[in-house]
Amino acid sequence: MSVAIVDYGSGNLRSAAKAFERAAAEAGLATAVQVTADPEVVRAAARVVLPGVGAFADCWTGLAALPGMVAALEEAALARGRPFLGICVGMQLLATVGREHGDHAGLGWIPGEVVRFELGGRDRGRKRSPPPGDHGLDPDHPLLAKAVPHMGWNELEIAAPGHPVLAGLGRDTHVYFVHSYHFRTEDPNHVLARVDYGGPVAAAVGRDNLFGTQFHPEKSQAAGLTLIGNFLRWRP
Repeated sequence: MSVAIVDYGSGNLRSAAKAFERAAAEAGLATAVQVTADPEVVRAAARVVLPGVGAFADCWTGLAALPGMVAALEEAALARGRPFLGICVGMQLLATVGREHGDHAGLGWIPGEVVRFELGGRDRGRKRSPPPGDHGLDPDHPLLAKAVPHMGWNELEIAAPGHPVLAGLGRDTHVYFVHSYHFRTEDPNHVLARVDYGGPVAAAVGRDNLFGTQFHPEKSQAAGLTLIGNFLRWRP
């Protein structure tokens, strides 16, 4: 089985490749993992992974700058139905539009928009005292404001417990996030997992043969390897 990890100049490619190789070995799967900028390799792959770190527009620009790559992704994922995994901004690129530093078109495979957290991140790192005489903080008090970017380990809430890629993940599963923008889907059924960060936020989205994680499975230790192994076995 061949896995193509798309190299368009944005992503933790080495760590992603190592995580896929390790997950394949632990699952006993004969898997060839290739980091590639060649659209023909993507077209021929049994599974496709689109990583991404940084700003939405920069990632889209890098992807679109590879001649034939967007068409190859569409052929592999949409026309041929190959299992597809987007990671972090790679997941966000599935949206209709990203609203980071202006509006920028995405692939449009999962209708929705990528928007900034509105959580009072300006309070990050500032020390404040509770109101005098208050023995319990109001939920809206700045001390409880969430920081932006959302960075670190958070517990998943599985919204689609029967999804094969989420098998073995559930209560007390913690995964690693780094992001300032999040995916707001038009169809709530496209949200497969959530995280509570000042309210429910999409942690995984998908439909048909498409799956995306806002968190980084390659940085999420055992839980991440479980998800990658599930993806490698997935037959949508």
